[in-house]
Amino acid sequence: MSPDPRNPRCYALVPAAGSGERAGAGMPKQYVEIAGRPLLAHTLAALAAVPRLVQTLVVLSPADERFEVALPGYTGWVARVGGASRAESVLGGLAELRRRGAADADWVLVHDAARCLLRPAWVDALIDACLADEVGGLLAQPIADTLKAGDAQGRVTATVDRRDKWAAQTPQMFRLGLVEQALAALGAAATDEASAVEALGLAPRLVRAPLANFKVTWPEDFALAERLLSAG
Repeated sequence: MSPDPRNPRCYALVPAAGSGERAGAGMPKQYVEIAGRPLLAHTLAALAAVPRLVQTLVVLSPADERFEVALPGYTGWVARVGGASRAESVLGGLAELRRRGAADADWVLVHDAARCLLRPAWVDALIDACLADEVGGLLAQPIADTLKAGDAQGRVTATVDRRDKWAAQTPQMFRLGLVEQALAALGAAATDEASAVEALGLAPRLVRAPLANFKVTWPEDFALAERLLSAG
């Protein structure tokens, strides 16, 4: 039976093919243990607790040999189709979703593996805001700090007006056909799915989310994530 475009399904896609070099952990950061579990395990547990997600696909590097050891018993979908850039990994994941029955009209929520403090309620808020939206949208946080532009020597070149600025987060929720078209057109220049959709002349919806939904990137981020996860 073919999917009904009037009742689109929601899938999650987690690109986890990166090396995590900036984290300085000596291994891909998605496998670094935080609060007793690999970082990626926390991320996937949060997505698994969202009933409206019919399935989560984890996109790994073809050379990944850690996943099954680090996350034994994981029952979601896994595909070793990751590429050299985020866009390539997501495109590989979208193609895999198609092979597993997803259709153009279905929603795909792309989420950073390293945003391991994600909470199901935030995902539900995004789905609620975007299900009836013509474009889709993303979790984001209004910028509170004063923004500075800097040069290669680490000196300020300008103060940037923050009044309409948001820090993009994930998940980012778009229909499979749209985000596939957008990423294929923009290629590796796409730093996230929303920027690719914007390049088509569309305006994704901003859905406010807490600062706690931060991306573990630098060495000091692991200690902060450890404290927050340990505190519940």
